[in-house]
Amino acid sequence: MTEAQSALLLRKQLAELKKNPSEGFSAGLIDDNDIYKWEVLIIGPPDTLYEGGFFKAHLYFPREYPLRPPKLKFISDIWHPNIEKNGDVCISILHEPGDDKYGYEKASERWLPIHTVETIMISVISMLADPNDESPANVDSAKEWREDYNGEFKRKVQMSVRKSQEEAWD
Repeated sequence: MTEAQSALLLRKQLAELKKNPSEGFSAGLIDDNDIYKWEVLIIGPPDTLYEGGFFKAHLYFPREYPLRPPKLKFISDIWHPNIEKNGDVCISILHEPGDDKYGYEKASERWLPIHTVETIMISVISMLADPNDESPANVDSAKEWREDYNGEFKRKVQMSVRKSQEEAWD
């Protein structure tokens, strides 16, 4: 797929999201002149510790999209087992396509060219509600998730939700 084709596909997905917004997130371009850099606002899923939060993240698409996955990085501070302390998201569908050299993930769980911004964001929202603590990107968060869910883990998530709310009003 050429760069022009990937840009066209991304413009089509952006137009579709503007015409038919999805529940749980909104998306737009960081810079109107760069279709490969998006900003998303993820609304903390109901009935989770993240409920009430407004978390900003950036999606960076490679020129080879959709043959290769984008990268997702939270700009808002967020405490979660599958989000590195620097904001990088570790989720199977954003891993390069093909077999996992460590044998942890099936190829079908990894990136497939049929994924769209909407399917990515639905997976990320699902990840917020149901972390995978067996393959954590943030080991400290995963340890607290398992050992002190109602204590330190919950407190840190609540702090990130409050901070995201304050940032949303700035």
